[in-house]
Amino acid sequence: MWDFSTVFAPLVIFPLGLGALLFGLLLKGVDRIVAARLQRRVGPPLLQPFFDIIKLMRKETMVPEGAPRVLFLALPAAGAGSMLLAAALIPIAGVYHPAAMLGDLLVLLYLLTIPAVVLMLAGSSSGSVYGAIGFSREMALVLAYEGPLLLVLASVAMKTGMAQGGWVTFSLPEIVRYQQQHGAFLLDPWMWPAVATYLLFFPANLGIPPFDIPEAESEVLEGPLLEYSGPALALFSMMSALKTVVVIGLGITLFFPTGPAGIAGVAVFMLKCLVLFILGKTLLRTAVGRMRIDQAFLFYLKWPELLGVISLVTVIVRA
Repeated sequence: MWDFSTVFAPLVIFPLGLGALLFGLLLKGVDRIVAARLQRRVGPPLLQPFFDIIKLMRKETMVPEGAPRVLFLALPAAGAGSMLLAAALIPIAGVYHPAAMLGDLLVLLYLLTIPAVVLMLAGSSSGSVYGAIGFSREMALVLAYEGPLLLVLASVAMKTGMAQGGWVTFSLPEIVRYQQQHGAFLLDPWMWPAVATYLLFFPANLGIPPFDIPEAESEVLEGPLLEYSGPALALFSMMSALKTVVVIGLGITLFFPTGPAGIAGVAVFMLKCLVLFILGKTLLRTAVGRMRIDQAFLFYLKWPELLGVISLVTVIVRA
């Protein structure tokens, strides 16, 4: 039986659920400030993402003529809701472990696919040419980066399962407990190809330059989101903030989940997320330009895919 403390509470209290939304919006604020400083600009205030959400919530949502109204308005809520649930599945060592039936790597994998599907449907349902272009680009990127992600998850799951005398485990709490007892995978040189693969995966999954091709402002004017406004657009912003915490938090859980218990554990988890966020997003997007969709697709079919295969083979050979 599930109880409130293991299922519903994480959806409404810190450190996950709505707490993840607040943290994700703060990360966006930090990203803007650090990027501005690197480019010798003043930049917006730290709380600007919160101000943007409040402003959008007060505006009217316009539905394009000819667009299916119910689908058009339901997609942002579906995307934000999926990431809210996914955030509740991320364990924090010494602080929070989701219910065993929920803390499943496969469930999280499916939930992480929903935002991309939502964006594709949003682009196709809006009736905009730019939305259709964004749809095709998003679909191509998903096909490219999902393969490396699957290889990383398989490597971690098999590494944990085989070390415990089995074959594979898809339980995130089990993966965390194993690393607490035997050391973080980040410190194991044999797992570095998997770490590198994940570091290459999450910029495309989060739409970070040079992989922000589906929503390129200078080319397709936000693509799938062009026709969205008001609360619907605010929900997409919330989805993006939540997805940032989920993807970065998943990386911490897979490779470096160790930390103290209690509030100190929450602080350490947030600090790890902040460091990974700045190194993997802010510095990257200020240092490189945008790729073409064909360049990004071929890049993921080459290097992340190769590293993912190496990590999986290494785990199997050393078992």
